[in-house]
Amino acid sequence: MPSFVPPTVSRWVSPEPTKEILEWAELEVIDLARARTPEGRADQVEKARDAMHNQGYFYVVNHGLDKAQVERIFDIAAVPFEQVSPEEKKVYEAKIKETGTFMGYKPLQFWHISNGVKDRIEHYNFNRNAVRPLLPEIQEFIRHNHIQVVHEIERLLALGLELPEETLVDIHNFEDKNNAYCKCYPRSQEEERQTENVWLKGHADHTTLTVLYSQPISALQIRDADEKWRWVKHLDNALVINCGDALEMLSGGYYKSAIHRVIQPPEDQRGRKRLGVFYFCYADDDIQLEPLSASPVLERVGIKRRTEEGKAPFMEAWRKARTQPGVEEEEMLKGIRVKHYN
Repeated sequence: MPSFVPPTVSRWVSPEPTKEILEWAELEVIDLARARTPEGRADQVEKARDAMHNQGYFYVVNHGLDKAQVERIFDIAAVPFEQVSPEEKKVYEAKIKETGTFMGYKPLQFWHISNGVKDRIEHYNFNRNAVRPLLPEIQEFIRHNHIQVVHEIERLLALGLELPEETLVDIHNFEDKNNAYCKCYPRSQEEERQTENVWLKGHADHTTLTVLYSQPISALQIRDADEKWRWVKHLDNALVINCGDALEMLSGGYYKSAIHRVIQPPEDQRGRKRLGVFYFCYADDDIQLEPLSASPVLERVGIKRRTEEGKAPFMEAWRKARTQPGVEEEEMLKGIRVKHYN
């Protein structure tokens, strides 16, 4: 059979990292290559456990893709935004309110930010059955993220709870997991003033884990353990991993949902379009997000529940509830208080 020849796509050229002096978050770095060695595994388990417990965030290096492969992924990520007509985008527009999923194209101005100003973010969210000409590469990329990255992290986090290392892997099957590309556009000075430079309100993801491929334009901030907003620094060819609400519920509150937001980039990067590559990981739809109470760690420190015992939502219901566009700063979803930070 003939070998697959990747389609030619335009290069996505990112700017240089900011040279401005910013208050950067101090995030742990997890080395997956070291985690796969007998002598390094225990050390990486401890680092991953403590980072997720204290901040809900860490970097990952040696994730299995080299710099050229990641650059190719960013080239592919630009295709839905740079090489697809508005008419064709409309065909694939996600029916978010009706279906409770972001699968497909999300146009600009879907989320309300502040004072009547809506977002300037478009994204294309898909599983492995979309974007036909580039499908073989996208399929492999999604599989790599789920199997080689997320599953490896889940093993470290399960061991951090002193559970069998496949505990989280077993409830995160590959089916129906998805990947997303996101593009942020510059805004007018008046919109920046009305929103106090916030592009996307502070929030926690509804996932178990979110994987972000680090890119040079600084705009992501996390709400740190001391409740101060700090910038997430770009690390070349690294991943930024954050804990979502679903993992916080499964871990009985031991692993903390990471509150984060997107704001206007520093002055030396303003006016540039910002391209993001994400992998959003969910537990299987039929998993109830009850704490993993067999954990010896939870037995020692206690369980912090988001709902009454036995009343936690199932993953599918939680995912659909959280995909609604909601404008409230604080709301109740499936009996759980969800807060947005502006």
